[in-house]
Amino acid sequence: MMTRSFGRPVTVLVGLGMPVEIGTVMEAYTLLDDWPPSQRNPAHAAALNACKAALMDLIEPETARATFEAFARRNDLLVDNTGSAAVRQSIHHSRHAGR
Repeated sequence: MMTRSFGRPVTVLVGLGMPVEIGTVMEAYTLLDDWPPSQRNPAHAAALNACKAALMDLIEPETARATFEAFARRNDLLVDNTGSAAVRQSIHHSRHAGR
């Protein structure tokens, strides 16, 4: 297996909402592999499988990147260039804090 770079990084929110740039297939795979089992869903499985395939040189890193980005978007982790995801995340938590 080899670490393969994305053409451009995917910035995601991790932990307590800290933005982190994921720039390689291995970084994406590690994040996905460490994902809590109780929070895994079909988007997680697709992204994890795509990263495994890219690490084995079966698919292009950009295919794995697109699948990882879709996972991040579906789980409200994706940060766009303007940082609006962080604002959405903050608003989402504020709305649901009283439940």
